Amino acid sequence: MALSPVLANLVEELSRGAHTLAVASGDTVRTFSRRGVADLYSLLTEEPGMLRGASVADKVTGKGAAALMMLGGVAEMHTDVISESALGLLEQSGMAVHYDLVVPYIINRRGDGMCPVETLCLPCRTAAECLPLITEFIERNKQQKI
Repeated sequence: MALSPVLANLVEELSRGAHTLAVASGDTVRTFSRRGVADLYSLLTEEPGMLRGASVADKVTGKGAAALMMLGGVAEMHTDVISESALGLLEQSGMAVHYDLVVPYIINRRGDGMCPVETLCLPCRTAAECLPLITEFIERNKQQKI
């Protein structure tokens, strides 16, 4: 299935810059550059209307990011890399999902194991089960940076 024109533009935007995430909602297009699930989590919790029916392009999508997109009501997404568990979760969503590469799991920043959010969400069967685990992870990281 071909990408929609909106999604194709978002993918092009990610390929041009240092962004990790691009979201189109209505006439609004925004790009984000934080690593991990931080930007998707912020959108879901602070601006949920931005995700509802949106088109999203993401560099790397693990199960946590997939859950946040599902909970936000994203209509379509493209990612360069997606984990098997994220793809499995997204199959429940009805979302149009496009990707370049499927990997067994998302690797952590050190490159020596599984991403911590991927690890937390691995046993979850639904997106809703992932949210409290992601919230706890985000809050714990905020506390460590203070």
